[in-house]
Amino acid sequence: MGKFEIKKRKNGEFQFDLKASNGQVVLTSEGYTTKENCKNGVESVKKNSQVDTRFEKLVAKNHKPYFNLKATNGQIIGTSEQYESESARDNGIASVKKNAPEAEVVDLTVEK
Repeated sequence: MGKFEIKKRKNGEFQFDLKASNGQVVLTSEGYTTKENCKNGVESVKKNSQVDTRFEKLVAKNHKPYFNLKATNGQIIGTSEQYESESARDNGIASVKKNAPEAEVVDLTVEK
């Protein structure tokens, strides 16, 4: 099963990565000013990942395919890595759809 990992960036912002069951990052969030907003972003991914029209398939300037996941308001809530092919990108989308709804949330910012 996949998992969301919440981290703190060097600039103090929070972000999350959605990792597939093999440990590969399939979606990375924008930066959030608070951990609470970051957690809300995770919940938004869980909901919006089940709606096909929320996935925006794009091609980077270097001609590599990638995708964004958008919320109902059109705001980007996550971006994929760049892939070598469109089929690999489509597999990445399928992985987000499969892993996001039941993924556990691991907060890596909590001191042990």
